[in-house]
Amino acid sequence: MPMGWSAPALGNVPKKGTLGLARFFVLATQCVHLMPAFAFPPYRSTDADTADPYTLELRVGLGKVEQERDETEILTPLLRTNFGLPNNIELISEFEYVPKEGELGDGAMGVKWVSFHGALSFGIETLALLPVRSGDDGVGVESQLLATFWSNRVRLHVNAGGSHDARISPAEDGWRASVLAELPRESYRPGVELFAKEVENAPADVRAGAGLIYDVGSFDIRAGLHAGLTDTAPDVSLSLWITTKLPFR
Repeated sequence: MPMGWSAPALGNVPKKGTLGLARFFVLATQCVHLMPAFAFPPYRSTDADTADPYTLELRVGLGKVEQERDETEILTPLLRTNFGLPNNIELISEFEYVPKEGELGDGAMGVKWVSFHGALSFGIETLALLPVRSGDDGVGVESQLLATFWSNRVRLHVNAGGSHDARISPAEDGWRASVLAELPRESYRPGVELFAKEVENAPADVRAGAGLIYDVGSFDIRAGLHAGLTDTAPDVSLSLWITTKLPFR
């Protein structure tokens, strides 16, 4: 969304064909427990918005570092691509690489659909969790419901969902929820976030953090810092990204 965003007209609401596609994804997610996507960096949350039609959003993570007690995990590079289609549909792919292991740490591909209603937008995002790690067997599913309030002074994003990860045995079910508030300015957007998730009734992983998206013209720089609020969360996590948009029409 551009910095001078204004509420979409009612004419931008998807037509019946797209609504039928949305109903398909809603029905598909009823077969699994709902969970999160990887979000838009540097946050764990995502927005109820999609890339412009026939535009590729390329997001390259220079690195993500997580410190938990005496252990440090480094993920680099990280790659996320979003490709916009008409009627507020977006194709998504997300991959992480673990240098210490010499292999991908995670990977997913999926679809997001969004409907705008004035200053509010609602959507659903569903991902297939790919068997890219050693020992993975099968495919998992993550899905979440999205809501965003848009204004020129604040953007509020709320996510809630769940997952069924059949890449491991026995399969694991989980849930997540998050809220993110951004404060748009001329060329930068600071934000604060609260995130929580739980897998197989284990103690919840709860984190709070802050991030910054700085627009430098043809690309933007994104940085985020999160602190764990529970014993199951990493003590500190830090990430740095560069993102850009490539139109194909």
